[in-house]
Parts: sequence; C-alpha cells; structure tokens
Amino acid sequence: MSQPTWSDVAALAAAGGIAVQPIGATEQHGPHLPLATDAVIATALADAARDVLAARTAADVAGVPPLWVLPTLAYGTSPEHAAFAGTVSLSSTTLRAICLDVARSVAAAGLRTLVFVNAHGGNPELLHVVAREIRDETGVLVVVVHGPALPLPPELTDAVPRPDLDVHAGFYETSVLLAVDPASVRPALAAPDGVSRTDELAEGARTPLVGPFAAISLPWRTEDVSASGTIGDPTGASAEWGRAALRVQADALADALMEIARLRPEFP
Repeated sequence: MSQPTWSDVAALAAAGGIAVQPIGATEQHGPHLPLATDAVIATALADAARDVLAARTAADVAGVPPLWVLPTLAYGTSPEHAAFAGTVSLSSTTLRAICLDVARSVAAAGLRTLVFVNAHGGNPELLHVVAREIRDETGVLVVVVHGPALPLPPELTDAVPRPDLDVHAGFYETSVLLAVDPASVRPALAAPDGVSRTDELAEGARTPLVGPFAAISLPWRTEDVSASGTIGDPTGASAEWGRAALRVQADALADALMEIARLRPEFP
C-alpha cells in the first residue's frame, strides 16, 4: 500500500510486516544530475520492490511479507561533497538521532522489523552502527541494504565504462535517473571526471589495497579527484539500461525482504 492509514499499519504489524525506510541524500551530483539523485533512487528501488512483492502476493506466492514503505529520508551525511553548492549534510549525531526516532515510532506501531533501503554511499557505515543500537534499545531488527550495490548481471555491468570507478554521478546513477525522472537530467553536461586523477594516484602504488576507492579507503573529499563533482563516466548512460538495472535490483530486494521475513523469528 502506498498511502496507508493508521489502521492499515496496525493490521500490517499484526501480520508480521516489515517497515521499509528509503534513505538518500541532498548533495551535488555533478552538473548533469539533480541534488536529490540518491533520494530518487532509494525511493524507486523501495517502490519497485513493493510492486514485485504485491505481484507475488497476487500470484499466491508463499512467504511474502506485507510492507510499510515510509516516506523517504532525503538527507544523509555528505561531508565529502560539502565544497559544492547545494549539498545539505546532516552530522552523524543528527542522522543517528533521526534513525533512532524513526525506529522508536516503528516499534511503537508494533512492527518488529525495519529495513533501510539506502542509495547514498556515505550512509551505510553509520546505518550499520545505529542498526545494532536500535535492536538493543527497541528489539526491532534493523537491516541495511545499499541498493546500488545489489548485484547486476554481466550483460549490464559489461556496459559500464569503468565499473571500478563508477562512484558518483556516473553511469549507474545517470541511467537510473534517465529511467525514472528524465526531465531532471541534463545529458549535454554529462562528462567523465575523477577517473584520470584516481588512476594517477594509483601509479607506482606499492599495493592496490590503499586508495580513495580501494579496499583500504582514504577519507576522500570529492575535490581531491574531481573538479565537476562527477566521479565516473556517465557518457553512454541510457534510460533502457536504467530500467533494466532497476528491474533486476527490485527483484533482488524483494527476494531479500522475503528472506529477512523468513529469518526474523530466529533473531528475537
């Protein structure tokens, strides 16, 4: 249900439903994508997964949990983009407090499971920390899903110019925005950035494990590698690719929500 009443939520809680909290950010996404990009993607993924589960329910698939998709949290912690106008960043203290308050309200409504569907790369570390705090305080089991990291098949990943550096406002985000909100995209301004500088930093490296986007990540700021705010190569992005990626990731998210519901009784 997209616009539930209080009685709908009460019934959903009684049926063992899951609260889904999309969360993104309000921050620069290069000259070609809107500030709300992450919030738009988180919303699209959560809504698409809800639709997949609704179709499974209509087809009498067993084990489909009812969902309460909450209004999207459009702010995150984005200090890495603070040098660019339009970025609105919450402190880690503020975002933690907001997540705790949301979880307390979810618990008060009788729900025992909360899933954050996140689409901003700067949020997961804090969300994982607060997830444990929420469980300890309220008993609500919290799961964090970073939507853009949900797996994609080779026929999609092979089309990404530099999948290892598709970090910000690149091929993935541009394609998804072209699919769900094409009027917000300015394709003529889309250009690669951040890739050559990152490659330069890797020249002569003693180990590839260390770098701004490596396994041992340096606390980078966007301006360390990019003048435009883009980190990646958005050229060639398409609505067709974005729609296909959303379909695949919505199915994966729906599967994950069903598995979370299955495992929930094992984590009292």
